[in-house]
Amino acid sequence: MNAEAVNPASPGPVPPATTGAVAPSAPRRKARPRIDLRRLGRAALLGSAARGRQLPDAIGHVVEAHRAHHPDADLDPLRRAYVLAESSHRGQMRKSGEPYITHPLAVTLILAELGAETTTLTASLLHDTVEDTDVTLDQVGEEFGAEVRYLVDGVTKLEKVDYGAAAEPETFRKMLLATGNDVRVMSIKLADRLHNMRTLGVMRREKQERIAKVTRDVLIPLAERLGVQALKSELEDLVFAVMHPEEYAHTRELVTANAARAQDPLAEVAEDVRQVLREADISAEVLIRPRHFVSLHRVSRKRDPLRGADFGRLLVLVQEDADCYAVLGELHTCMTPVVSEFKDFIAVPKFNLYQSLHTAVARPQDGQVVEVLVRTHQMHKVAEAGVVALGNPYAQPTEDQSTGDGERADPTRPGWLSRLLDWQRGAPDPDTFWSTLREDLAQDREITVFRPDGGTLGLPDGATCVDAAYAQYGEDAHAAMGARVNGRLATMSTVLRDGDTVQLLMGQDPASEPSREWLEHARTPAARIAIQRRLAARPEQTSADPEEAPRTSLTGDAPAARPASDGPAPRPAADVLADRPGAAVRLAGCCTPVPPDEITGFAVRGGVVTVHRAECAVVARMKGAGRPEVGVRWGESTQCRVTLLAESFGRPHLLADLTEAMAVEGAEIVSATVEPPDRQRVRHTYTVLLPDAARLPGLMRAMRDVPGVYDVSRAQPQTTGV
Repeated sequence: MNAEAVNPASPGPVPPATTGAVAPSAPRRKARPRIDLRRLGRAALLGSAARGRQLPDAIGHVVEAHRAHHPDADLDPLRRAYVLAESSHRGQMRKSGEPYITHPLAVTLILAELGAETTTLTASLLHDTVEDTDVTLDQVGEEFGAEVRYLVDGVTKLEKVDYGAAAEPETFRKMLLATGNDVRVMSIKLADRLHNMRTLGVMRREKQERIAKVTRDVLIPLAERLGVQALKSELEDLVFAVMHPEEYAHTRELVTANAARAQDPLAEVAEDVRQVLREADISAEVLIRPRHFVSLHRVSRKRDPLRGADFGRLLVLVQEDADCYAVLGELHTCMTPVVSEFKDFIAVPKFNLYQSLHTAVARPQDGQVVEVLVRTHQMHKVAEAGVVALGNPYAQPTEDQSTGDGERADPTRPGWLSRLLDWQRGAPDPDTFWSTLREDLAQDREITVFRPDGGTLGLPDGATCVDAAYAQYGEDAHAAMGARVNGRLATMSTVLRDGDTVQLLMGQDPASEPSREWLEHARTPAARIAIQRRLAARPEQTSADPEEAPRTSLTGDAPAARPASDGPAPRPAADVLADRPGAAVRLAGCCTPVPPDEITGFAVRGGVVTVHRAECAVVARMKGAGRPEVGVRWGESTQCRVTLLAESFGRPHLLADLTEAMAVEGAEIVSATVEPPDRQRVRHTYTVLLPDAARLPGLMRAMRDVPGVYDVSRAQPQTTGV
């Protein structure tokens, strides 16, 4: 890649983590010396690549890093790839004056340190040959096979992506098409950008800022979502140095001043943690991980002045998942935990495969809070390298990469990338895809919500029930009617919080359409694109038929429909006999009793006997006031009148569907009231005549089965007078 490079004017590395082990622990590898890329470049120019099958001296550092992760790897492809790359780029120079071969060497070293497998490293060495030399893709394929050819082709296509505003939507979409089937392409791209950012100082200030801005807006969020935290953190610091040089310099001064302190609270707490775990006979390695500059800058904006414990965190590495919880138990038992800081990303991994326990403990001497991360060595590898650590998607899965049914658990494609590919296929146009993607990349925090079956959904902070529906059901979420959040009814616009339990209430109509209002509440690309695509396929239709008007009146904020009968209510349909001969009998409207309800009566003005259900609240009040009861009983007729309350979510055609279902059950509607919608909920009250009281349970079931209706009940006893 035509990566102009430079003098190391970019920020230096954050000091390495200090370590301490709780016995017994694995022996520590001897630290490798820092690589001198200038020396390696001169060696490449002078033709130090050995002939035959001997490994060239210039890639010895790559081989050493690679063998640390893959001791049995076949190194012959690396040897041949280096020889081809060196000979092809011979004579080409970077803007810094270094031989160009130093660039693919540095990119390959970055990936080797992260644990990339041999095929990725081979493609990384060759990633610029097709674009910048006479080597063709066919030659790469013939010499190194289809996989390497595919990766080199994908990286070459990425170089043609124009990140300018006018070209953004379609070119970025093409980039995803080029990389989506094998995320190793994006891994090489990220490592390539990291080396270019390390060597950015030789360029004009305007170009530095342009490259840094694209890195900040697109590549850093991608690195985050692909889980490559090691690349993401360093890219953030390098962008920080270019975009905010003064703040960067100040942060660097803070780090330098802290390093000169005589006492380090992090080191003291680390030793306390080692002692606690040693006494508990838990084998663990305890490391001090300094914060990278951007992280420290963020902390400094919240806490001023910074204290020693703010400059880093403790990392505890163990062998098994169960050990993580054992460590947590010991820390919370023997030290003072800060409970509000606890998070369990092992039981509920983050969307980018990240797993770890997060907690914090307070120092008794001065109350300084020390953050602690607890994870296994394998979790740590994935946390640092993300998709790079997942290996070759075409290789046979190893035992720890397989699911119980023999399928590979996650072949270089975490859930976010899979969803991303679905979005780009489903977006009605490139601009829609690009705008929704940019919104998603801008999200830097995720929440986890639980399904009733114990499953989880990862959603961006601020997500609503609309997002949860499309995350769980895909396009079937068009039929969603509402939700229960933590057991309580909620509308689709309800904003979810981390840890909520969400049960989606789904209709059965396959032709259901989403509400246009949902677009205002959708926060995820999956939801927005699915809604837009469905609405675009079925544009709104207006009907001239006045009979259709009620069918479309119950959308989210439509005016309420209030069909009601005129004139006096008919006499009670049920046959009720009172122990007061000649007295008129009336069913109380507060509780609308029907056979075979237990009933009682009271005499009111005019000698009329009102009949109540025995459990009606009015009955207790009348008795308390000393009003005498009148004995009443049901006669032989089974006809009855009853008032029902239906609660639903607003949607088109709801009123028509509900009244049709009631008619099928033989109910004659005497009066009906539909209250104005409240937060997309609609409350209906129906007084109906039934030819047989035995039909009432069936009527209520039929009403509940209407899509959108979530509850139907008898009118509840009121506390007002008779």
